[in-house]
Amino acid sequence: MWVTAMYKMSHTKKYVITAMCITLCSVLPLVLHAVPGAGNTLLPMHIPVLLCGLIVGWPFGLLAGLFGPMLSTFTTGMPVVAYMPVMMVELATYGLVAGLVAQFIRTKNVYRVVYIALIPAMLLGRATGALAALILISPVAAESTAMAWFISSYFVTSLPGIVIQLVLIPAIIVALEKGHLVHRR
Repeated sequence: MWVTAMYKMSHTKKYVITAMCITLCSVLPLVLHAVPGAGNTLLPMHIPVLLCGLIVGWPFGLLAGLFGPMLSTFTTGMPVVAYMPVMMVELATYGLVAGLVAQFIRTKNVYRVVYIALIPAMLLGRATGALAALILISPVAAESTAMAWFISSYFVTSLPGIVIQLVLIPAIIVALEKGHLVHRR
């Protein structure tokens, strides 16, 4: 029998963690956007969604990915309304894939579980986000320079954020386990 999440916990705890992750999708960008360009570089919304998928499971990671950008747009104006659907698709893919892959990995090494789930989630999330941008933004952006800027910011500017995710997310999960805030199945 497959477990639906990496961690066994009550539904109430899953909903609370998901709500916290959705809230962090608004708070982290607000804090980091005080530094010009930090949002596009450090990818602050990605971390809570990936954590949600890994800790609580794919259905909750999917919800966090859908509602995080929406809450952030309506409370802070970031991302802008035109870009919100692209972020929703990308982040929903992150939460979904991270949770699904983690669900099927059978090893006691937490780092192995996290990296095996994290890397495909990040790759597929980026790919679906780029595809959503091409479909949703491309018709609006008639100039090829707008798409060139988008591709550059999507895959080059965000490299520091990707590295931060690969370092920070496993460390957070290990710290949560050591603090007995989440208990390994």
